[in-house]
Amino acid sequence: MAQVKLLGFWYSPFTHRVEWALKIKGVKYEYTEIEQDKKNLPRLEDYPSYKQVPVLIDNDRSICGSMVILEYIAEKFGRTSILPDDFCDRALARFWANFLHNKMETVRNAFLGKGKVQEKSIVEVCEMLKILGDKLEGKTFFVANEFGFADIVANMVGFWLGVYQEVSGVELVTEKKFPIFCVWRDKYVNCSQVKKYLPSRDKLIAFYQASARPQAAASASTQALSIVTGP
Repeated sequence: MAQVKLLGFWYSPFTHRVEWALKIKGVKYEYTEIEQDKKNLPRLEDYPSYKQVPVLIDNDRSICGSMVILEYIAEKFGRTSILPDDFCDRALARFWANFLHNKMETVRNAFLGKGKVQEKSIVEVCEMLKILGDKLEGKTFFVANEFGFADIVANMVGFWLGVYQEVSGVELVTEKKFPIFCVWRDKYVNCSQVKKYLPSRDKLIAFYQASARPQAAASASTQALSIVTGP
């Protein structure tokens, strides 16, 4: 039986970033999919009080929060590194990872939010994309010209953003508006470290479309009381 276990949702970018890190590191682990419509959640005692996933369990000790888990994986498992050797590059990787992580809810609200929340989020996402365009021009990866910590956290802007845009019909990110970002995004989703680990885009789109239907909205508050995804 695997000593390392991961609890999560298949559709969650937070869960996938942890899975990517484990796979890149070559760590053997057991994955448990949490189903929101089930009353008997596995290992419920391992959830923190706010009941968020992903949760990593290593030798029966639980670590919560995807950013914390990534740091734990980087330090605990001494195989392929996801952080650069150079200390300045490590600091840069953490800076960009935190920058991207702090924008994840904003990205989601820009496409799936409502009213003033959505309007404010659209403005903030446009500002973010301009910053990323300046940073990523001519590049495939954020730091040290190799896939690592910041690139793992970039899965929301690199992949899920496009899914949200297609589901919502909000045409915010186009090659005309953000040409540099779109060039980077295409390189990102097609690089070997990302492409082989991505979930099915069609399956994600179908999931979010179903979640956006009126009948799904009725159960949203009940689900929110049980377990949520992130951060």
